[in-house]
Amino acid sequence: MNQAINGDPLAPIIIRMHPSDNVAVVANDGGLPAGTSLPDGLALQEKIPQGHKVALIDIKQDEAVRRYNVIIGYAKEDIKAGSWIHETRLRLPEPPALEHLPMATAIPPVEPALEGYTFEGFRNPDGSVGTRNILAISSTVQCVSGVIEFAVKRIKDDLLPKFPNVNDVISLEHTYGCGVAIDAPGAEVPIRTLRHLAQNPNFGGEVMVVSLGCEKLQPERMMPAGTIEIHREQRGTINDARWGDLDVVCLQDKEHVGFDSMIEHIMRQAEQHLHRLNARRRETVPASELIVGMQCGGSDAFSGITANPVLGFASDLLVRAGATVMFSEVTEVRDGIAQLTSRAASPAVAQQLIDQMKWFDNYLARGGVDRSANTSPGNKKGGLSNIVEKAMGSISKSGTAPIAGVLGPGEKLNGQRGLIFNASPASDFICGTLQLAAGMNLHIFTTGRGTPYGLAQCPVIKVATRSDLARRWHDLMDVNAGRVADGEQTIESLGWELFHLILEVASGKQTWAEHWKLHNSLALFNPAPVT
Repeated sequence: MNQAINGDPLAPIIIRMHPSDNVAVVANDGGLPAGTSLPDGLALQEKIPQGHKVALIDIKQDEAVRRYNVIIGYAKEDIKAGSWIHETRLRLPEPPALEHLPMATAIPPVEPALEGYTFEGFRNPDGSVGTRNILAISSTVQCVSGVIEFAVKRIKDDLLPKFPNVNDVISLEHTYGCGVAIDAPGAEVPIRTLRHLAQNPNFGGEVMVVSLGCEKLQPERMMPAGTIEIHREQRGTINDARWGDLDVVCLQDKEHVGFDSMIEHIMRQAEQHLHRLNARRRETVPASELIVGMQCGGSDAFSGITANPVLGFASDLLVRAGATVMFSEVTEVRDGIAQLTSRAASPAVAQQLIDQMKWFDNYLARGGVDRSANTSPGNKKGGLSNIVEKAMGSISKSGTAPIAGVLGPGEKLNGQRGLIFNASPASDFICGTLQLAAGMNLHIFTTGRGTPYGLAQCPVIKVATRSDLARRWHDLMDVNAGRVADGEQTIESLGWELFHLILEVASGKQTWAEHWKLHNSLALFNPAPVT
C-alpha cells in the first residue's frame, strides 16, 4: 500500500494499493475538490468524495481498471487522468472460471507458534470453551416465539438475579419449523443450523427446547439421539418417553391448562439449567480454545485498506496461537477464488472451496441473479464500484495463513483448527447465525459505513474502517482502524492491539454492543421451498 501524506492536515491524501494499479483512493475527510493538485502533480478533473477512486493515468474505453493489482472492471468510456471512477463508468468483469484453478500451489510456510497466550473462559463438558455463560432456549418452530419471549422476560426479572454467574438468558428465535418443504433438498441446512446453534460453546452444554407439538420440525428431528451428550443424572427432563433425556417443553401437552402453566413449566426447567450454569467459573485456558468468526458489513473502500487487513494480521496471530478463525461470505470471495485455492492446505481443501462456489453460483442462478446483486447503495456511496472490488477487500480479513478446512452452511466444527472458510451467504445476519452454529465463541465485525450490529449469543468487537466513523460512533465502535489511513498506526501494530483486545473480551470485558445490549435477530439460511 502506497500512501501520500505530508504534514499539512488539509493536504491531499491518496492511497494506491499496488504499483500496477491505475487508480488510487481519496482518503481525505470530505473528499477533494476539482482542481486539487495531487502529490505527483496530477490535477483532479472533478470533485471526488472520500473513499472513491481517481484515475492516475488516461484510461481508454474497454481498458482494464486495476486496484489491488486486480482487474475490477473495464472502462465504459474514455476516462482522463484525474477523473472520478465510480460504478457507472465501469463494466463488471465475468466471474472467474472454476476450472483449471491452482490447487494448493502456494501454501504459506508455517509461522512460529505463539506460546503462552491465554484467556479466562468457561470449560464445557464436551471440551469446548465459552467466552460467556448463557442459558439459551431453543425452539422447534416460530409459533412458540411469543411464549418464549414472555418467559425469558419473566426469567430475567424473577430468576436471573439469583444466579450472578450467568451472563444472560436468551431465546434462539427463528422463523422456521412449519409451512416449509421439510424433506426437500436444501432443508437440511436450516435444520442442522438450529441443531448446532443449541450446542454453541457459550451455552455451557445446557440444551433446552420449547416445542408447539404439531410442527413439521419435531424435537427428535431437530436434536436426534446421539447429537448431544446428556446424562440422566445431570439433566432435569420432563417425563415423556418421546424425547428421552432431551429437555423439551411441549406447549400442546395436556398438562398445560392456560398460558400461566406454560410459562411456569418453562421457568421450572430453566431454573434447573441456571443452577448448573451458575456453578461454573472462569478458568485460565489457552488462546487455542478461541473460535473467532470474522465478518464485514456496511463496507466501504477503506474496508480493504484498514480494518480488514488489520483483522487479517490479527487472524494470523490467532492461528499461530492455535485458535480457529472463520471467514465467510461466498459472494465476497468468489472473484478471488484462485487466491484461495492456491492457499488451501491441500488439493482436497481446494476442491471443497470450488464445490461451495459452484453450489452458490447455482443457488443464485435459480433465483435469477448473480454475484452483482451483492453490492448495496451504501457500498457504492462508500467507494466500492462493484463486487470484484468489494471481494478483494473482503478477502484481506483472512490474512496469509493456509486455509485448513471448509464448512458448508450450518455445519459445525469438529475439532478443526486454523483458518476455516465457512461457506455462508454475505447477509450479515445469516452469516453471523451460521458462524454461531459452527461454534463461534467470539465475533469481529468490520464496518465502513457504520452498522450497530450485535449478537446476544456471543461478544462482538466492532472495528471502524475510518476515523470519521469512529469519532461519530465513538460509543459503538471498539477499534478505530482509520488510524492506519491517518498514518498514526501500522497494520501490524494495530493487529497486535486487536489480538490483545480479543483475549480481553474473551475473558469477560464488555464490548459496546454488549454494553448497549444491541442484538440482531438470528436469520436462518433456507434454500429449500416454503409451502
